[in-house]
Amino acid sequence: MTWLDILYHPIWAVSTALLALVVRIQRRGRWDPQACTVQLKGKTTIVTGANTGIGKFIALDFARRGARVIMACRSESRGTAALGEIREKTGNSDVHLRLVDVSSLDSVREFAARILEEEKALHILVNNAGVSGLPRGITKDGLEVSFATNHLGPFLLTNLLLDLIKRSAPARIVNLSSVNHKKGHVDFSHFHGENLTYYMDKVYNHTKLHNVICTNELARRLEGTGVTATSVHPGIVMTEVLRHYPLIVRLIFNLIGFFFFKSAEEGAVSSIYCAVAEEMEGITGKYFDCDCSLTLPGPLARDAALAVKDFEVCERLTSKL
Repeated sequence: MTWLDILYHPIWAVSTALLALVVRIQRRGRWDPQACTVQLKGKTTIVTGANTGIGKFIALDFARRGARVIMACRSESRGTAALGEIREKTGNSDVHLRLVDVSSLDSVREFAARILEEEKALHILVNNAGVSGLPRGITKDGLEVSFATNHLGPFLLTNLLLDLIKRSAPARIVNLSSVNHKKGHVDFSHFHGENLTYYMDKVYNHTKLHNVICTNELARRLEGTGVTATSVHPGIVMTEVLRHYPLIVRLIFNLIGFFFFKSAEEGAVSSIYCAVAEEMEGITGKYFDCDCSLTLPGPLARDAALAVKDFEVCERLTSKL
C-alpha cells in the first residue's frame, strides 16, 4: 500500500504511518553516506534535476567527495541558487550548472552535445529528474509529456553519453525508479498518450516500470564494458514531485509525511549508495530498495524478452529521423 492508498482508505492511515516510522528507524543504520570514505577526486559526475529534492542532495554528496559535478537542471534561477549553496557548503568550486529540459529531445541532444564537447570523461550519471501527476500533454516530439520527462528523455540522454561513459570505465549509471513500478503496465501506445488513465499516479507508475525494464536491458548490453546500470527506489520522500497534484492531496501528504516519511536527504541515500559504495563495484542490472538492499523488482521488470522489445521501441522513438 502506497501513500496514495492512504488518502482513500483512512482505516489504514494510522497503521501504515506507524509501520513507516518503524521501518524508517530500523533502516537508518544500514548504510550511512557520511561514514563512507570513498572519494571522487578526479571523477566527473552528472545529476539531473539537481536543483532541488533528492537530486540536490546527491549532487551535494558528490561535491563533498571532491567530484566534478555537473548539475543538469531545467530552471536557471533555481539551478544557480542550488549551485551556490553546494559550492558554499562543500568548498568545491568544480560544481557547474548546465541547462536541460529532459522532456524535450532537442534539449537533451543539445545538452549531450555540450557535454561531449566539454568533458573528457563521465564516471557517474544519475538520472534523477522526474514528475508525477501531470495532466495529459503531448510534446513537440509527439510524446506523452510524463513519459518524455520520466523515461524517454533520460533514456536518450544516457544513450547519447554512453560512449563517453564507456571510455571512462569503471563507471556507473543510476536510474531513479519507484516501488510503484510494480503497479505499472507496458503498453507502447502510452508513449504517444494513448490508452492512458490520468488518475493520481497511474501514469507515473507506468513510466517507472519502463525505467526498471530498460535499465536491466542496458545492463545486459553493457556486460564486459566496466559500466554498470542499476535502478533505485528512493522511498516515500518529501519532495516537490507532487507539485502538480491537487492542493488537498499535497496537504494530506505533507501532514502525514512531516512525521513519518523520508526527507529528501534521506531519500538520496540509496542512489548515493549505488553510485559510490565500494561493495557496488561490478553490480549491474539490479534493483535496489530505499534501504540500499538488493530487491526483486516486479514480474514485468524481470521479463527479458519484453526488455529487449521495450529498449528497441525507445531507441526508435528517440532516434533523430
